[in-house]
Amino acid sequence: MSTPDWHTEDFPELRPHPPWVMQEMIESQPDLLERIASESDTAPLALLLRMSGPLSVVGCGTSQHASLAAAAILTEAGHPAVAREAFEAALEPQEGGAVLGISHEGGTWATVEALEAARRAGSATALITARADSAATAQADAVLTTPMVDRSWCHTVGYTSPITATLSLAGRPDGGVVHGLVAAGVAAREPVTAIAQALGACEHLIVIGSGADRIAARELTLKIEEASHIPTAMRDLETFLHGHLPACDDRTGLVLIQHDRRRLGPRRERGAGLLAASAAVGVRCALIGREPLEPSLTPAGYVQTPAADQLPAAAEALLATAPALQWLAHELALARGVNPDLIRREQEPYRRASAIAKT
Repeated sequence: MSTPDWHTEDFPELRPHPPWVMQEMIESQPDLLERIASESDTAPLALLLRMSGPLSVVGCGTSQHASLAAAAILTEAGHPAVAREAFEAALEPQEGGAVLGISHEGGTWATVEALEAARRAGSATALITARADSAATAQADAVLTTPMVDRSWCHTVGYTSPITATLSLAGRPDGGVVHGLVAAGVAAREPVTAIAQALGACEHLIVIGSGADRIAARELTLKIEEASHIPTAMRDLETFLHGHLPACDDRTGLVLIQHDRRRLGPRRERGAGLLAASAAVGVRCALIGREPLEPSLTPAGYVQTPAADQLPAAAEALLATAPALQWLAHELALARGVNPDLIRREQEPYRRASAIAKT
């Protein structure tokens, strides 16, 4: 395969067919995340948790979803934190306290601006990144560097690495727990493939979650649009039932994520009602979660997510669901015959759009 002129060294590897780089990144996660969980030097960032004043976490895109995860994990561990979209944080910086940035490659301009603005406003700054030398690290008082840079632009380790680093910061887990949880999720590719085949012809998709699963739902929404280009929207569990159903029919696919073990009973009950209501108008429904519902409610398939109840609930839910949502995005790309690694920038209009957005 000849290399086109536009494919510079800044792009992911250009392959003519599967296996895509994204698959290798998904499969690398058990060992990678166990290493992060057990070996990360969290001491510099731990100083932030002892500071007085507010604590916020900022990021964009996949890193914003990781920042939502980080805020949830820290809050559950007794360090109340809020997540902010980096652009908004740059426009209205936090005064005092500490701001933790998450930027996988450290070059996202809005995150750099947010950290710089926080510094000017008197906040301490820190960063979780895979690149120790970047524009973002120059704006951070403390840096935690994760070991692997994602080689696909449809980021997978870019999502799970900072989640695991934050878990280690909040309280280092027992050895092997993270590996076992994530490895079980990575091994469960076959049922995810079945869901992708059931939903691959849909014109648009809806992803729904509650609790920590709301974060996973946001990430799955982004991954599907990046990898397979199917228009997808995230909805909160209850919100979906208040006005969104009229836009759905038999051309719509729905994925309910339901793993967060906190108050799981009420969430299961309401989730079952949501699936029944959706099926009544022809929506094709699937479930990714810790416990099955009545099979008739999920004709598009069910993926059972693994459990590790010795982990804090938020971190466990996010790491347990991550492989399934990543596989689903990947398998939808396979079903539609597209390359997920370049997030459509092998096409000139999308390269031009990216250049416009960066300027």
